[in-house]
Amino acid sequence: MTLRQLEVFLAVAREKSFSLAAKKIHSSQPTLSEHVSELETELGKQLFFRRGRRRVVTVTEAGRVFAEFAERAISAIEGGRQALADLDGLTHGSLLIGASTTPGLYVLPRIIAAFRTKYPGVDVKLQIANSQAIEGRVRERELDLGIVGGHALRPGEECLTSGMRDELVLIVAPEHAWARRREITPDWLTDQPLLVREEGSATRSVTERALQRARVKFSVAMELDHTEAIKQGVMAGLGVAFVSLYSVRGEMATGRLRALRLRGVRIQRHFHIIHHEARRVTASARAFMEFFDQTGRGRRDTWLLEKRTSSAGTSRPSTSTTSKE
Repeated sequence: MTLRQLEVFLAVAREKSFSLAAKKIHSSQPTLSEHVSELETELGKQLFFRRGRRRVVTVTEAGRVFAEFAERAISAIEGGRQALADLDGLTHGSLLIGASTTPGLYVLPRIIAAFRTKYPGVDVKLQIANSQAIEGRVRERELDLGIVGGHALRPGEECLTSGMRDELVLIVAPEHAWARRREITPDWLTDQPLLVREEGSATRSVTERALQRARVKFSVAMELDHTEAIKQGVMAGLGVAFVSLYSVRGEMATGRLRALRLRGVRIQRHFHIIHHEARRVTASARAFMEFFDQTGRGRRDTWLLEKRTSSAGTSRPSTSTTSKE
């Protein structure tokens, strides 16, 4: 039995397909089939039911039982490699981070650049997807760390609430009737077409929970699977949307979008750093967690909203409630 056989077995089990697993681990389908056949011969058990020309598979009972032990073995080997790397401190190391769209696109690039300047020997890789996908990869132990917003802790996970806070604001086009307001009353939102992210997006789930808790009525007009598409839709006049303040700093500074709040409702969240409790936290991962948290505690990006709205000639908002997700 070889380590490669275990890696191939787990890839096929996760993807439920030889062809998809081959793409995932950058190998050929015949090679994967050979590894699995050799492993089944070694164990004396059938691990997959194969059907169809596309080699779609179902994991057998024996395969489900063996998968748990295979994952432990892979995790132990990875831990051993990292333990040896840790002997050199942070002069060497690797780090695979997964991030949801908002932190991945608008927050992490600058932080990773600063981290690599401080620790040039650490090889950092970043994967970006929506929160649901990143959480899934953490559960599958594919990532060292996951960074998402508005996370609900699940069994097998460990979570750090970082010092970096985000606010979701309502954006409108500069030609919109609300463009020069700093806030609107919640009932105004009822008749407005609202653009939202896809299911699985933390931005969407945090927004919907906050609005429902505040009993704000809203009507979803269109679902888009990327924040940039949301912004373009708002600029084109398709509707209004709630997005992270981090994601619209450039458009606000140039006047392409305006941002405002609902009176009495502040939608705020922390970015969370998650990892699988069975996956060893390496020295590189610990250093990045601390670096991310410290960077977040030193940032205050809400000034963009306050600076624009304070010059619009409107009264200051009343004391508002905060939705922490």
